Parts: sequence; structure tokens; C-alpha cells
Amino acid sequence: MMEFSLKVNQQNFTVEVDPGTPLLWVLRDELQLMGTKYGCGIGQCGACTVHIDGEAQRSCQTTIEIAEGQDITTIEGLSDHGDHPVQEAWKEIDVPQCGYCQGGQMMTASAFLAKNPSPDAKEIRMAMQGNICRCASYNRIEKAVAVAAEKLTK
Repeated sequence: MMEFSLKVNQQNFTVEVDPGTPLLWVLRDELQLMGTKYGCGIGQCGACTVHIDGEAQRSCQTTIEIAEGQDITTIEGLSDHGDHPVQEAWKEIDVPQCGYCQGGQMMTASAFLAKNPSPDAKEIRMAMQGNICRCASYNRIEKAVAVAAEKLTK
């Protein structure tokens, strides 16, 4: 076990875990941030997506050693009151069915829109294709990303 310092959602934390521990388990088990979900454990589904220094990253594949010293944002830290344009668009379009993948979907969408605030439909589809939704809400997800883009450019 080793001690690691993390900055998560603008707060500093110290955790004592094994060096190879995935960030996902530190967030959930040590920091009690349950919005980041375990989906596949191999970085393929996107349910565990967080921002690390503004980039969408799979927390199941990011070890605590890599995460230390980085600026980490989880779905809980995306906005103080659930009013990020992506979160607002998700509510407006009523995207979730089961909701399990939605945190990861929103984290991917918000990182994408931070880099490309005026995407076309093809760019949205390409950006979101790495996130799996077991309810197949893909059309609503893509529509919500487009609505969020409109909100960001107003």
C-alpha cells in the first residue's frame, strides 16, 4: 500500500491503496463517488469515463499512479447544480432509460464539446461511438449532444 494525492472535483484527497489500483475503484471505494460506473473493466464501454486534465479517459484503465497529480473531474463535479449544458440537454431530451451509462456518456460528450462546440451530426456520432448504451438510446444521446452544442454556442 502507498499513499497517493489526488485532486478530484476541485478537492484534494489522500488515499492509501496499492499502486496499480484503477482510478475507478479509488473513486468508488475510497472517495464514495458512485457516479462513475463499472461497465466492462477493459476500457471498451465508456461507463467509467472521467475527465483527466480535461480529456475523457477510462478510469478502469487508468491506474492511481497515472492519475496522481492530474486534475480529475467525475460526473459529480461536472457542475455544481446539474446545470452543465450537457446535463440540461440530457434532461430536455429525456435521454436515459436505465441510466447506467449516462455518466460516462455525459463525460465523453462534455469533453468532446469543449474541443468542438459546433459539431455536425457525423462528428457527434464519431465522438460518441466509444460509449456503449445497453438500452440503445443512441439516437437520443446524439440529439442531446447536438442540443448541448446549441446551448454552448448561445
